[in-house]
Amino acid sequence: MTTERVVIAGAGPAGLVAARHLADAGVGVTVYEAEETVGGRVATRTVDGYTLDRGFQVLFTGYPAVQRELDLDALDLRAFKPGAVICRPNSRSVVGDPLRDPGSISKTLFNREITTGDAYRLWKLRRELRSETQGAIFSGADRTIREELERREFSEGFIEAFAAPFLGGITLDRSLGTSKRVFEYVMKVLNDGKTVVPADGMGAITDQLADRAREAGATIETGRRVDSVKADDTGGDFDLGSETVDGHAAIVATDAPTARDLTGVDAIPTTGNAVATQYYTLPAHAAPPGKRLHLNAESEQPNTLVTLSNVAPEYAADADRALLSATFLGDPDATNAKLDDKTRRALTKWYPERQFGDLQLLDTHRIEFAQFVQPPRCHDDLPGVAAPDGRCYLAGEYTQWSSIQGAMQSGRDAAQRVLADLS
Repeated sequence: MTTERVVIAGAGPAGLVAARHLADAGVGVTVYEAEETVGGRVATRTVDGYTLDRGFQVLFTGYPAVQRELDLDALDLRAFKPGAVICRPNSRSVVGDPLRDPGSISKTLFNREITTGDAYRLWKLRRELRSETQGAIFSGADRTIREELERREFSEGFIEAFAAPFLGGITLDRSLGTSKRVFEYVMKVLNDGKTVVPADGMGAITDQLADRAREAGATIETGRRVDSVKADDTGGDFDLGSETVDGHAAIVATDAPTARDLTGVDAIPTTGNAVATQYYTLPAHAAPPGKRLHLNAESEQPNTLVTLSNVAPEYAADADRALLSATFLGDPDATNAKLDDKTRRALTKWYPERQFGDLQLLDTHRIEFAQFVQPPRCHDDLPGVAAPDGRCYLAGEYTQWSSIQGAMQSGRDAAQRVLADLS
């Protein structure tokens, strides 16, 4: 067993995965987290008995890193219904996933928002992607998602009514200006697994990662902000304000802007997409039915809406009241009350037969840097885990691509690089 000590800044998915792998190898590890709880953006809190994630989030079980790093059975997962509901005033139509939900074939084929040709092209694309690896997808030619959809001859109706809100909700970019690599890999992952949330909220993911790191021997200290990092060929030190801690190596696993400030690595992307999520409660009988995401085909505000308690009943404090989330892309300057009004108007248009007078706004989450912006070919220039000088390393999605998969994979890569250098 080695006696080296590694210090890690940040207890999000990347930092926690790195900590566990290092501790498993017998290395002494201490993780310093600025917030009072672990998780970073993958966190959950309870408000009036309702389970609220830090903005609307889901987990794709098809991610390889998710399968490798998590005990999925222990998370007690709750699955969304494949596909989505396209919503317009007085109109709702289902786009299903016949590969995973054969019962949705007829609804999808008779959906007036997309053509039979669109359905065929989507099936063909997903079939092509089955055998592709992440490496092949992210090293291939690149263009925007919109350009790729147009190249594949998807109809404008499909692009505007389905792709823009659905893929825009994943990439936080309804213009579809994001790299097609992200789109292709997500479509592949949807083939390989389910879209889920843990019964106890997305924070259960990072709680489990923290527990596994501690069980391996790592120490996690919350409420401990790292103010600066110094590293040379012999080790790395953290300035915590009140004290300096040293290690044989230091890993920076913070958010991207903080990581750039701490390490001075200019290749770390610091332009981000913002998102706002509002959570509501309403009588269960009045809530939009089903376990599918509702897509706003008319407007960006809100972009998507879902009755979360239909997917995970545990999210609701009371079986008689549902928990609803509405997601607004970008950094809307409207007040919380005005966003609330936009959600009410959308619901009333989509479901004129229902009453939403008892819709109650529970909480609003505004996240200024939810993902780093991913234009075409941006992944070619992202920093590696060993980009900083000396024995300082990076662990974060900004070394891979913006996702839980990217964060967890980066954490593992950073740990392996540290172990190699220490040996």
